[in-house]
Order: sequence, then C-alpha cells, then structure tokens
Amino acid sequence: MAPRRFEPRCSSCYLRERCLPGGAGAEALAQVESMVSTRLRLKSGEPLYCAGEPFTCVYVIRTGFFKASVLDGAGREQITGFFMASDLLGMEAIGERRHEGTAVALTDSEVCAIPYSRLESMAQVFPALQRHLRSLLCREIKRDRGVMMLLGSMPAEARLATFLTDFSRRLASCGYSPSEMQLCMTRGEIGRYLGLQLATVSRLFSRFGREGLLAVDAKRVRILDLSRLAEIAGLTPQRPNAPAPGRGSEQGGKIRVYRGERATEARFDEACA
Repeated sequence: MAPRRFEPRCSSCYLRERCLPGGAGAEALAQVESMVSTRLRLKSGEPLYCAGEPFTCVYVIRTGFFKASVLDGAGREQITGFFMASDLLGMEAIGERRHEGTAVALTDSEVCAIPYSRLESMAQVFPALQRHLRSLLCREIKRDRGVMMLLGSMPAEARLATFLTDFSRRLASCGYSPSEMQLCMTRGEIGRYLGLQLATVSRLFSRFGREGLLAVDAKRVRILDLSRLAEIAGLTPQRPNAPAPGRGSEQGGKIRVYRGERATEARFDEACA
C-alpha cells in the first residue's frame, strides 16, 4: 500500500522549534513550507524507502517510530538505528545518491518529505538554515559513532543500559515521559541493533527487572532507577557499593560475575579469598 498524503503546515506544527533554525522569520518559514513537497502517512510495517532506490528527499518524522536497516552478506537484517519525532531519515544517502538501506515504520507514522535539491538551494540563501543542516549532519555522525562504540568493546549489559538511557533521553526531548515507555520494537530487533542474541536481550530485561532497575510488562517498560542504568552504561561514575559491569553483584551469599554475555556464580567468600 502506498503512503497516504496529508497537508498540515509548518507554521502550526508542534515540532516547528525542533525542525527549523532558531529565530526563523516569516519569510524563511514560508520558504521552508514551500520546500516540503509531500507529507506522508504510513501504516506500521510500511517502508518509507528501500535499499537501492534513488535518493531524492530527506524525511522529517512528524509522528511515530521507524527502524533503519541493511542486509549483511548472508542476507541477515542488521538494524542501524531507531528514529522518532523530529529525527531525519535518508541522510546517509547524500554521498552516493542512492539508499543503502531500508526505513520501515514501526508504528502508524507521519513524515514530511523535503527534496534535497531544494534544501541545498535554500541553505545557500538562508545561512541559519545551512548551519542548522550542518548541526543535523553532525548529530547523525555522532549517532553512528555511538553505534560503533556499542558494537565494539561494551559488555552486553552496558549495551542494553545504553540503549534504554538513550531512548529515555530522546523521549524526554520530544515531550514524552522519560521513565514510561512502550517499546515499538521487538526484543529481536533490539538485539539486531545491539549485536546481541535474542536470548541475551530477554535475559537482560529479566535481570534488570529482578534488580529493581525496570518494571517490564511485554513491550511496556518503566524505568525505576535511571541513575543506576546510567552507571551500568558507563555514563556516570559507579557508586561506591555498586558493582561495575564485568565485576559482579552480590545475591544471597553469592557473587554473580558477569563477563560479556555470560555469567558465572561462585560462593561470596571464595570470590573474596
């Protein structure tokens, strides 16, 4: 089914302050509205664009959630990112002028399509828009670098903690609750993003629930201890009595030692000997 079109205006959009450069006047606003060639509604599961298609537009997410993915040499899906309101999609194709991956709606969603040729021309006329575009590109570079760090040396628990704290921060920036979230992706999709097996992701959600960090009910997740999650992710210093990832945690006279995705148990007195 083809995406459906709709016609809201930038001047009345609740994301206006996030999409447009600060201080944009009436003339700039009118020019930006003229750039938005199409506004689309997509149902959950519909692709916005597919790998191999020519690059013509960048897309601003107005509502909803998307995943971006590529296929590896064996035809397996590798998820490269999850995106929400005010995020841009399609920027990775600017260089090659062809999409290397696919973007799919995870929920019913709305996007604004901006032809890149018009965006380039407009940026030359309005320096503030040019600076704003550069900042968005820098944000994408930083996001890609963050994914590389996730898939590099982080142990499994730190990867999931980083994902949850980042998702919480992004929800808060869009005006949603930072602690109550309805995850729109499956555990398997989270695993394909973090480079973890489905069983590992499920086990970590259960463990975080037992340790009082989360309250989990299927895809509904409530963060109970954001500061502890940030510690596990390595975003804040460890508390004096908190076990560092890869070190261990006390449970009923035993110490549970985590090394990457695996865990072993030993008597507490033996571990301290």
